[in-house]
Amino acid sequence: MKRKPTLFQAILPIIIMLLLLSIGFGVLKLRPEPLLILSSVFAGLITLRLGYSWKEMMDGIQEKISLAMPSILILISIGILIGTWMIAGTIPMLIYYGIQLINPQFILVISFVVAAIISIVTGTSWGAVGTVGVALIGIATGLEANIPATAGAIVAGAYFGDKLSPLSDTTILAPIAAGTELYEHIKHMLWTTVPAALLSLIIYFIVGLNVKSSSIESPLATNMIQELDMMFNWNICLIIPPLIVLIGAIKKYPTLPVIILSSIVAGITAMIFQKSTLQDVFLSTVSGFNVDMVSKITITEEEVMPEVLRLVNQGGMESMTSVTLIAFAAFVFAGIITTSGSLEVIIEKLLTVVKKTGDLILATVLSCLTMALVTGNSYLSIIVPGEMYKDTYKKKQLDPKNLSRTLEDSGTVVVPIIPWSSAGVFMAGTLGVPTLSYAPWAILCYSGFIFAIILGYTGIGITKLEEKSTQK
Repeated sequence: MKRKPTLFQAILPIIIMLLLLSIGFGVLKLRPEPLLILSSVFAGLITLRLGYSWKEMMDGIQEKISLAMPSILILISIGILIGTWMIAGTIPMLIYYGIQLINPQFILVISFVVAAIISIVTGTSWGAVGTVGVALIGIATGLEANIPATAGAIVAGAYFGDKLSPLSDTTILAPIAAGTELYEHIKHMLWTTVPAALLSLIIYFIVGLNVKSSSIESPLATNMIQELDMMFNWNICLIIPPLIVLIGAIKKYPTLPVIILSSIVAGITAMIFQKSTLQDVFLSTVSGFNVDMVSKITITEEEVMPEVLRLVNQGGMESMTSVTLIAFAAFVFAGIITTSGSLEVIIEKLLTVVKKTGDLILATVLSCLTMALVTGNSYLSIIVPGEMYKDTYKKKQLDPKNLSRTLEDSGTVVVPIIPWSSAGVFMAGTLGVPTLSYAPWAILCYSGFIFAIILGYTGIGITKLEEKSTQK
């Protein structure tokens, strides 16, 4: 006989998981995957006690994993993309010229804007971070700029673009979960996303004013430029792989085939211009790029600058293993607590205190943040609260696009600043900066939901259902 969990039974697995991650991961520096599995075991025992079978829990886990499979495949393909763009010299060329052309005072602003543009046209924040983000970190290293701040600006810009791109999976998913239209959702997000972006850019600009305006005196920049020039042959054709991605995004072609095509072209480019062997190109797609793969280099890997090694020795499908494992472990926990009905109990309790529009927006934000912290997954932080609050927004005569906007403000963009989330692990690993180090600088990722709450209580930017029908 299945029983509905009490509030204590519903919230206890979440408390246990947060304690395990905060102490085990945050303090003891243990790997998050076993901690998530231990949390799942505890949640599973409570679910069994409520009368659910092991098969029902497995069905819940399978449902969550199947939902994420398209994104996991894209994630793996990004590993291939980074490896092939490295061996082709595409990302090193962006670093090489970027160090010479970009003023250190504007590195934070430029990082935000460039990452945002690439993310908008490609529809993937991970792809933007894994390509131009890596190049921008390389430029910041050469300019001796604030690396955590640069990483935060890159992540914030990438998620700004991800939110507003009609090609983004989360941007498509949020209006579906809330029951509204895609382009209505995108336009409505401008109310919170634009202020958050402007706040970010103002802070980045002010911080940049305190930086030396010239990089000529930087010996690190000079040495990096020399070593990159010694390793790679520069040619205008090296920009063909990024152009393929941009054209594919503009034409709205499916993301996965476009990434694979760009990787194939990058591999061919590497063999033509860098004289790489076919074996090395294939190896770069699996294990990532290594400086030993460059035929032009005349020194050993031990003689290459550590800063250059950290930047170029990247990519490959194997580099995505840790992110994939965390995603699977998080989905196990999410599948179990969803099966037990724990999330419904928690959200129902939140709804009992909702009186005004601002209260409902606040409850939605808290629910999305809880889902993001618990599962570390942007899909679940959109889908579950979306399903739970959809009818409530209609009862309050609120247009569904208010819900879809809040789902993205407090779900999609928050996930990359959570250390144990797959996005947080990917960003930290790809950019070489710990999540907690760049998180304070990813201003858009936490200011968006603050603006959402402010608008909820002031009524600014809130559309009522009767207003929409009148406009029509």
